[in-house]
Amino acid sequence: MLAAARSAEPLAEANQPAALALAPDEGLRPVRENDPEALVAWRPGVGFEALLPPEDPRRALMDLYLPICSATTANPITVAHLGQSLDGFIATHAGESNWVTGEENILHMHRLRALCAAVVVGAGTVAADDPQLTTRLTTGPSPLRVVLDPGRRLAGHYRVFQDGAAETLYVCARSSSLPDEDRFGRAILVRIEGNADGVDLVELMRVLRALGCARVFVEGGGVTVSSFLEANLLDRLQITVAPFLMGEGRPAVRRQPPAVLRDCHRPRYRVFRMGGDVLFDCDLGARGDDGSDAPASITRVI
Repeated sequence: MLAAARSAEPLAEANQPAALALAPDEGLRPVRENDPEALVAWRPGVGFEALLPPEDPRRALMDLYLPICSATTANPITVAHLGQSLDGFIATHAGESNWVTGEENILHMHRLRALCAAVVVGAGTVAADDPQLTTRLTTGPSPLRVVLDPGRRLAGHYRVFQDGAAETLYVCARSSSLPDEDRFGRAILVRIEGNADGVDLVELMRVLRALGCARVFVEGGGVTVSSFLEANLLDRLQITVAPFLMGEGRPAVRRQPPAVLRDCHRPRYRVFRMGGDVLFDCDLGARGDDGSDAPASITRVI
């Protein structure tokens, strides 16, 4: 998957179909499509397609990650993920969320970090979890860390601002920063139009795309993911449901509701098992209520 992600841009520029196998240098090499070592195919204008048979144990990973690996500068992707309880909460009222989902899903989040150029979190996630936002549980690079704190409520002692483990952007509203500020701890301070309640996410995405971030992972929390969803800036939304009831806590996705159920957005989706958890991978650019054959059962086991 890492090799596919690295190869997407040159394959898109070549604009030619290709079948690909692993190369000795951990890259991809072209082969004939009927070659037994062929793993994926590149389809111009579409992206990667798995060539392995459905029963191959590697196929499940390809099905989950190839849509993200297919992103390029011309066709970028923004994917968000939340882990929640059966009753829709991502953390207790006190902010405790370690861990709502199980080990398999935590590994999945590290894989998303390794495949994406940037990971975005809100100030609430940093305050509650003091996360590192680096790739540690799998191979692959750590992404650019982006912390949204419009009203400057975070102190500078959190690890993302001090550890130097990966380049970090500290994003705040222009009205909340001084003209001569350019650093917050070891993080680069970025001013975006907005106020204490939020920044202009469209402007933020322009900044990230200009930095070459074709794949952006919005890791949390619920307020941040919901704001990207409301701004129509998400291409995929992944929600992992853990089999327990929290009763009360911080909610997952929240948005302005329609007046009637028929106006609810029903995206096309796929369902994966991750240990005891269930992941819904929703393609927000495609509707699942238009007569298409969206799967209605667990189709892959990770």
